[in-house]
Amino acid sequence: MPRPYDIVLFGATGFVGELTAEYLAAHAPAGCRWALAGRSPAKLERLRERLSKIDPACAELPLLRADSDDPASLRELARSTRVLATTVGPYLQYGEGLVAACAEAGTDYADLCGEPEFLDRMYVAYDGVARRSGSRMVHACGFDSVPHDLGAYFTVRQLPEGVPLRVDGYVTTGARFSGGTFASALGAMGRGRQMLRAAQQRRAAEPRPEGRRVRAPLGVPHRSGELAAWAVPLPTIDAQVVERSAAALERYGPDFRYRHFAAVKWLPVAVGGALAAGSVVAAAQVPAVRRRLGALVAPGTGPDEARRERSWFTVRFVGEGGGRRVFTEVSGGDPGYGETAKILAESLLCLAFDELPGTAGQVTSTVAMGDALLERLREAGIRFRVAAVR
Repeated sequence: MPRPYDIVLFGATGFVGELTAEYLAAHAPAGCRWALAGRSPAKLERLRERLSKIDPACAELPLLRADSDDPASLRELARSTRVLATTVGPYLQYGEGLVAACAEAGTDYADLCGEPEFLDRMYVAYDGVARRSGSRMVHACGFDSVPHDLGAYFTVRQLPEGVPLRVDGYVTTGARFSGGTFASALGAMGRGRQMLRAAQQRRAAEPRPEGRRVRAPLGVPHRSGELAAWAVPLPTIDAQVVERSAAALERYGPDFRYRHFAAVKWLPVAVGGALAAGSVVAAAQVPAVRRRLGALVAPGTGPDEARRERSWFTVRFVGEGGGRRVFTEVSGGDPGYGETAKILAESLLCLAFDELPGTAGQVTSTVAMGDALLERLREAGIRFRVAAVR
């Protein structure tokens, strides 16, 4: 049946939700039927008023009330639109109801989740449901993990086909995080056993590519002379997302390996950062300490516009295979908020309006949108370039 909306943004009044709504107000094409959704009608009305200053037509934006604790409202929301995005996290706490509603309704879904346990649980519970309904479930549609996923794909495209390939990604950023991001990270750090169990259940349920090998090992710290930096392994969700894209697409070759690192110029900074991260992980194992740490940065807050304007990111990739070695780069502005909002909004527009590969179930951004999203992000100002070929 026809649905009244092309895109619905749930959690529109949160920090990143507002930035995403502002981007859609400025860039959604004429005729795009989109709506704002959230728990508080008053906050939605105030947001709509601000958006109308960007585009007067936004004064008529529909406002939809829905609550993560009200499954009926989430089902109604999912049935009303072709594409639905949520910025409401931590996703382990607030996300499952909307995933279930979209999978059952055949609605395309996107979020900003960087929580491995949530992705693994949602795969086991809803991938089959989504495949039957035709829903594309695309998690991690922000800085986690689109620049890394599409960047590795862009690098692979510069290498020969049908040969073993090796790609390493090196991340450098100058940015601050929000309260919501910190809360999600702390929650994940305190759930090591649950995370491991969810990963094991997914491995038991998820088919592996036949006749091909795909790996994403953690890697070891090392000095990269080519990048003039120290490489520190990053145990984030990004490498897992790249691995899943490689498992789904034969273009990554018969034997593909990806490793993910933070690139740090000075050794003392690298050592200090690793020690600090280890201390936070250790502290997060104690619930009382974890709650105290979480109170340091209030959820729903984030860096102001001036700080975001000064923020940036660069991800350098080194790819090799078939006697060819390439250096590529993905770069942009504020990674956690400005560019994340841009990536999420462009992903929604891509799912709603672009001609895309036929796929369904829990899929990565590269598998679901690939070249179409890459070109959209290029046009939006995120740079993908080949730096050198040897």
